This record gives sequence, C-alpha cells and structure tokens, in this order.
Amino acid sequence: MSLTIDQIAQSGVVGAGGAGFPTHIKLSGKADTVVINAAECEPLLHKDKEMVLRRTEQLVEGLAVAMRFVGAKKGVIGLKRKYTEVVDTLRPKLARFMEITPLDDAYPSGDEFILVYETLGRVIPPGGIPLAVGAVVMNVETACNVAAATPVVEKFVSVAGDVQHPCTVRVPVGAPLSVCVKAAGGTTIADPAYVVGGAMMGYVETDLSKPVTKTTGGLLVLPMDHFVVRRKLWNWQKTARIGRAACDQCSFCTERCPRYLLGHPIEPHRAMRSLGFNVSAQSDVPGTVFCCECNLCSYFSCPEDLDPKNVCAENKRRLLAAKTRWENPPFQADRADRHMRNRKAPMPLLIQKIGLAKYVNKGPLDDKLVFVTSVEIPLKQHIGAPCVATVKVGDHVNIGQPIAVRPITDGNPALGADVHASISGTVQEVGNNSIRIANK
Repeated sequence: MSLTIDQIAQSGVVGAGGAGFPTHIKLSGKADTVVINAAECEPLLHKDKEMVLRRTEQLVEGLAVAMRFVGAKKGVIGLKRKYTEVVDTLRPKLARFMEITPLDDAYPSGDEFILVYETLGRVIPPGGIPLAVGAVVMNVETACNVAAATPVVEKFVSVAGDVQHPCTVRVPVGAPLSVCVKAAGGTTIADPAYVVGGAMMGYVETDLSKPVTKTTGGLLVLPMDHFVVRRKLWNWQKTARIGRAACDQCSFCTERCPRYLLGHPIEPHRAMRSLGFNVSAQSDVPGTVFCCECNLCSYFSCPEDLDPKNVCAENKRRLLAAKTRWENPPFQADRADRHMRNRKAPMPLLIQKIGLAKYVNKGPLDDKLVFVTSVEIPLKQHIGAPCVATVKVGDHVNIGQPIAVRPITDGNPALGADVHASISGTVQEVGNNSIRIANK
C-alpha cells in the first residue's frame, strides 16, 4: 500500500532544520522538480553529508516519494562537489529521473532561495516560496523521515568545536542537549558557551537541560569570549550605537548579500543608514523584510565588524508589527547571472574570518542511538499551532505512540505536526509547553 499524505502528517514529519515547516503541507502542492538540500553550509556541521553516506537508499526513496506526491518529473540533490566520496556513493543509486548538482564550497549555499537558483537557474521572487517557480525543497533528514513512514522520534545532531571527538550523534527527540556533548566526549574547556544550530544562524544556549527538537541540527561548543559567542550576545542598544557611529556606507554588506544578489530589493547598507534617523523613518526601508538573516553581512562582509543583519532584523520586526507590506516588490532576476558566482563567500575564508579554523572540520556519524532515561518533548517543534496533549501524568507510553496532536480549528487540524513519545516510559509531567517522560 502506497504512503499517503495523511500518514506523513500523522508521523509528525517537519523540516528537520530551520523553522520546521510541516512536510505534509509542503508535499500537498504541485511542482515539476523536488530539490534535496544537502548543501549544509553552516561551518563545522556535517550531519547531512553523513546521512547521505549512511542513509543513501532511504534518501533516494524519500526523494522518489516526494516526487510522486507533487507530480514532479525531476529530482535534484544539491551537494558540495568537494565531497567526492559522497557523490560517488550516491550517484549509482539514483533513478534515471534524479541527478546531483555539484555546489561550490560557499556560504550560504543551503539557503533554499540560493539552492533553487544554483540547481535550477530559477529565481524565487521576493516574499515567495519555491513553489512559485515550480520547486519543492527538502533537506536530507526530512527526506529520510518521509521514506521511513514512521513517527519522528529520533534526531541527528552534529557536535563540534571544543569537544573531545567532533561527531554526528543520533539521539531521541526531547533528549537534553547535554547528552550530545557527552556523546562527543565532553568539552575540552573550562567555561564553555553552547551555540545551537550553527555558528552563523544559531543562538547561544546556557541551559544544557533544554531538549533536542525535530529541528535541532548542530551544537557548537566554544569559549565564552569567542567572536561568534560575543556577537550573538550583543544587545540592540550596542548594535545601534556602534552602527550609528561607525558605518561609513561602503555598501559591502549589500554587494555580498545573497538575497540582493538574487535581485531582491534588500540593501543592508540602507538599513544601517536608517540608524541615523528616528524610528518612523526606519519604515522607509521596506526591503529589510526580505532579509534571510544569514549573518553573512555581519560576520564576513562588513570591514568594520558592524551588525547589519540585526539592524535589518529589527527593522523587519517593526515593519511587521506596523503591518507594513510591500505589495508587488520589484526585483532584478538577471542580477544573479551577473554577480552571484563571483561574489560568493568561500567557506575556508569564512571559517578563518569567524575564528573557527583551529577546530576539526569533520563530523563522522556514530549510528548507535544514545540511551537516555528521560525526555522533555516540546508541544511546538514546528511552524503553526502548538499540539494538544493526549496523555496525562502516570500514563505508560511506548516509543512512537502519539502523545500530542494538532488542535482542531473550524473542523480541520491546525497547521502543525503531531508529537510522539521518543522513549517508552511513564509520563511524569504534562505542561503548557512540553511533556516529560521517564523510563526509570
């Protein structure tokens, strides 16, 4: 019996990175091409590459299933050409309607707007989604979860930086972040900081009891005084004060901005210029709503080490709060053909620039599931509404059992993805935000 969209929804499959868009919604559209995002452009992370190597057949099956759902005639896997072993392993197992597009070792090649352009030569319009140009994009782990057709109860996480053995680990959803560090041999420094998600787009977490979610992809252990940590801890007052005083409007932030290079109407240097005016004047920078917050401008492009990304992000928040929309924004789709190739940020230079060159840039997969005695499973691990618990304290649950489901709105399930027990055990706590299960 063929897999159905309902089964994918009931399995709780979401994008295994980013915001966690529910996969059953994505696969309900129609497209001519499905693109697998195996670019993995965050420095030091290797989860997707390792999964391509160790879950090759599952990845190919997931791609085929996705193509069937959306009616696509073509499947493309975007993979960095430097991974020759991975390419050689994958290519013989592809069906005739599937192909690999070799990608440059640059950042941010994993952004889906950039990926669609690099693999298909199509420019997604500002504010659009890949479906606008006939494409659906999934990352490697999501495709494997589609193929598995079972509840999503495990997560693969790259652990790097100041740890004994940088690696990719396999843990239950809801396991504490601390087990990832322990599985990598523990930290090698006395006062570490933890960056969840990646050096460029991740966030600093101080509490390692926080759970691994369906979207957790990386965990970096770095010194508290590391450039990446310090920059992520800048507050808005510091960002605005320094930016207002030091920005000389060189426009390097704009000239390397990946969305600007695609022809979108975003110019980070104009956002920086807005710091010199009052709050209402910042609404004159509507292009900031198209910022993808990749941090390339702040961590790599700016010669003054200023923070255009957070200025764009702040303007974006204010514009959205004011319900200011730019209808039919203009864009120059031919700009990518003229400038994209010669303005990419090479990964080795980026790693050097942000102070990660001393770390081991490998993350071999340890395929043994890490054992835990308890998990805290968030009710919201996706875009949409939080799930509603279907269990109570004292209930015994088995691994894979539904424990929270999408709420019903107007007779239909709300946008979201169901949640399942990732270990067998007893429900210890049902809170507003999570469910705790223990097997001891």
